[in-house]
Amino acid sequence: MAQPPRENHVRVGVGVFVFKDHNDAHFVLGKRKASLGAGTYSLPGGHLEFGETFEQCAVREVKEETGLEIGEVRYLTTVETTWEEEGKQYVTIFMAGCAKAGHDGGEAVPQGQGFGAR
Repeated sequence: MAQPPRENHVRVGVGVFVFKDHNDAHFVLGKRKASLGAGTYSLPGGHLEFGETFEQCAVREVKEETGLEIGEVRYLTTVETTWEEEGKQYVTIFMAGCAKAGHDGGEAVPQGQGFGAR
């Protein structure tokens, strides 16, 4: 079986811990639909677009993937991961934010859907 072509470039991703408020330790997870990690659970997030700040990316990706609007967005940490066999390297920026008022803490993503369902 032929191996898929190697990408051999670095991508920048943003993952977001979305909390109800500062006093709640629970955060949003979704089941991945994208090829990398399909079927596993992850934070909402995605690729940083050219000219976009980390905060703008976090707000956009959370809205696209969960329907939630977030505020009080802040930087947490950065990690680097390399998958040699696939020729992929990611720099992931982890951010945190709080769901804006009006969300009741129930399901954010409709049942049967997951992240990366574009």
